[in-house]
This record gives sequence, structure tokens and C-alpha cells, in this order.
Amino acid sequence: MTDRSTHDSALPEGARTNITTSRRGLEELQASLTAWLADQLGTDDVQVRNLSRPGQSGMSSVTVLFDLEWSADGASRRTAELVARLAPEATAVPVFPAYDLQRQFDVITAVSRHGDVPVPRVRWVENSGEPLGVPFLVMDRLTGSVPVDNPPYVFGGWLHELDAAERRDLQARTVDVLARIHEIEDPAGRLPALAPADGESGLRRHFENERRYYEWTRGQDGLRIPVLERAFDWCEAHWPADPSPDVLCWGDARIGNIMYDGVAPVAVLDWELAALAPRELDLGWFIFFHRMFQDIAELFSMPGLPEMFTRADVVAQYERSAGVELRDLDFYLVYAALRHGIVMSRIERRRIQFGEVSAHENPDEYVLHHSMLARLIDGSYEWEKQ
Repeated sequence: MTDRSTHDSALPEGARTNITTSRRGLEELQASLTAWLADQLGTDDVQVRNLSRPGQSGMSSVTVLFDLEWSADGASRRTAELVARLAPEATAVPVFPAYDLQRQFDVITAVSRHGDVPVPRVRWVENSGEPLGVPFLVMDRLTGSVPVDNPPYVFGGWLHELDAAERRDLQARTVDVLARIHEIEDPAGRLPALAPADGESGLRRHFENERRYYEWTRGQDGLRIPVLERAFDWCEAHWPADPSPDVLCWGDARIGNIMYDGVAPVAVLDWELAALAPRELDLGWFIFFHRMFQDIAELFSMPGLPEMFTRADVVAQYERSAGVELRDLDFYLVYAALRHGIVMSRIERRRIQFGEVSAHENPDEYVLHHSMLARLIDGSYEWEKQ
């Protein structure tokens, strides 16, 4: 099974966030999934066992683990350990306005066929909501360890049990994965759904989609979040004069979406935000995410993992692996913080709706890292600590 464990007993109060992602009953889900799999496999001799929903799965879609056993045409019984990724129900206040699982299926398939990147085998995608109530895809379940998001892996867990040399090795192998994703040739031809319109840059398309996403998050309450709007203005004022060429970007590039065997990445997960854009889009997100978690650890007076994934180390390792020089990284770091701020503002609204937290008087507090984002905008944030 996937190991997402951490040392909860050592966590300070408030480190874990309660986040509702689904209220679907597992018994009902098991019956519907069994019937759907019988159609896919062409046999009624299908059994779904050990259906479970990991307590530390992602914050947007719903992950379900299960074992499958079947036989067809009198053949010997076959088994598989599988994972289903389900779009959230509308009643769960989805994080994103749409969940294009066909696109995720196509991206993972293309990466598997044309790249040197470890990804799970995807078996089926169901785009209608009829069988389970929402679209979903099914892939093979792999074995390994994944750094957790909630509470952040910097608080404790298996990464802390590695020695310094092992952490450096894991870091180098992880950054090399980013370089290999970006090396995939002709991503626009292989994934035309990701290609921007003629004359539009990948970065501009991505940015305008984020602006639309922000407006969508405001749809019910009309709330404006000043720190996010200042970040949009900052990005426009500091737009790269000559962005790097578009490559296939993972979109959600962080170690919490990688499964490891020891220090070796064995699966790159969660491709729902994949895009054609400059490679710095992934690098900015990757560096920002770890540093945001490290700042949270220090806020709780915990050491975290300050020596891992520093801006300087990630840039140097990536440039060695990819053989390119990164451009305009300050822009992409602010943009990463803006992007994640929009996501967090939506998640906070969802937590309020489910009664997990109270509404905030200060709109900026809908963004977990609002202080960090404000300092990035005004230039006072220091990436390399003395």
C-alpha cells in the first residue's frame, strides 16, 4: 500500500487541517463499481474487495483503493490492486470548476509512451457520471512512500528518518524527474487538448485561466481577496519579456505527488493540472511548495527540513540535469504563490461551509500563506536564509 504516514502524536495542535472531500458511502460505491467493472471485463464473475478511502488523500479529487478479482471464459482467476480517482460530488463544494479525467488519462498515457518518467498504468476512464455519480479513472496501485500534505511532511515521517546523504540523493533524483518530464518531445502534437490557440503563448493562456478560476471562486460570496488581486497586478507588471519555450509541464510539481521506493521516485502522480507552458512554471511551484511547508513548520517552532529543496540547490540541480538556464524565476515563484492562494481560498470556503472553521473577518486570511505572498509581492521575502 501507499505509505502516507507521519508522526501525528508529535504534532502541535492545529498542524492538521480537517478537510471534507466526500460524503459518499463505501458500500454503495462498491456495488456500483463492481457492476461497472463487470461491463468493462465482459464477465459477471467480478469481486471488489478491501475498498477503502485513504484518510490523507488529495484535497480536490477523491481517491479510493480496492482489490479486484475476476475470471472470464472459464479461465483462471486474475487479481489486480487498483486505485480509482473520482471527481468530487457537487455537494462536496469542488475545488475546481471542472475535472477533465479524460485529459488526465491522455496525459499519463502520453508520458508513459513518450517519456522516461515513471507513472502508474491507467486502465480505464469513465467520463459519464452514470455508473458512480461522477466521472472517474482507474489505474494500477503501486507500492511505495509518499510525503504527506496534511499535516505537511516537514513535520515528521519517513523523510526525517533519512540521513543527510540520502536526502541529497532523493533531492537530486526528484529534480531530475522534472527535467525528464520537460524533455518529452512534441507535447502539443501528442496532447493537442493542451495546446494554446494560434498566436497565444502557453504562459498567457495559463495566466488567464487562473484569472477566470479566481473569479469562479468568488461566484457565491462575491468576496474579493486583496492579496490575490495585488499578486495578479504584480505579475502583469513583471511579465517575462522573453519566456522560455513551452514544454509539457506537470502542473502540480511537488514531492507530495511522487511515490518513492527508498530515495528513488517510482511513480509521478496527479496530472490534473498538466499544461503546455515554460518549464519555470513547474520549477516555481516546486520550490514554492516546499518552502511554504517549511515556513509553516517554523511557525509551529519545529525544525522541518530546511536543508532540502532550497531555491539555489533546485535551480543548480535542474540546470545540470536539463542543460538549460532557467529564466525569470522570481516571476514564477510569485505566480506559484498566487495560484496556490486561489486554491486555498476555495478550500477555506469549503471548510467554512462544512462547519470546520468560521468565516474570516480579514479576506486575506482565506489564503493560508497570505503573509508569505504579501512579502513576495513587496520584495521583502528572503529565499536563502542566512
